[in-house]
Amino acid sequence: MNRTNRSRIGIGVVLVLIGAWLLAAQFVPALRAWTLNEVTWPLAVIGVGVLLAVVGLVTWTPGLLVPACIVGGLGGLLYWQNTTGNWESWAYAWTLIPGFVGVGVFLSELLTGKVRQAVSGGGVLIIISLVMFLIFSSFLGGPSILGAYWPVLLILLGLILLAQVLFRPR
Repeated sequence: MNRTNRSRIGIGVVLVLIGAWLLAAQFVPALRAWTLNEVTWPLAVIGVGVLLAVVGLVTWTPGLLVPACIVGGLGGLLYWQNTTGNWESWAYAWTLIPGFVGVGVFLSELLTGKVRQAVSGGGVLIIISLVMFLIFSSFLGGPSILGAYWPVLLILLGLILLAQVLFRPR
């Protein structure tokens, strides 16, 4: 089956699923009430991420997992902020975005059988993102896990970057 047909199948399946959900919400009062009352707008953002992932998997376009993870991760972050009302956390939560990219790269490379690239590309982005999150959150009012020792993370991040350059095969 060629790429165009796979894309059409993927998009067709997604449209059928969305249509079935919306149709069911029209005729099942409990489902309609749940949809209108319980589902908050960040869940729609997460849903778009899930749809991107489904289309990427059905059409075997692993590269779509990168934007799917970014959109889904942002949706999850927005869901947490909307639920807790902690919108100030955006001052340091933005540092998780490279981690979302890293998860997408990791999954995309893993699906294509490139385990080494998955770990070196996606894994490094995830680590850098988590280090940045811990650093920024420690002095911008977030969870202060490290307390006064947060500069150690800067040192570790620098060592990781140096090790990548010095020990990478030429």
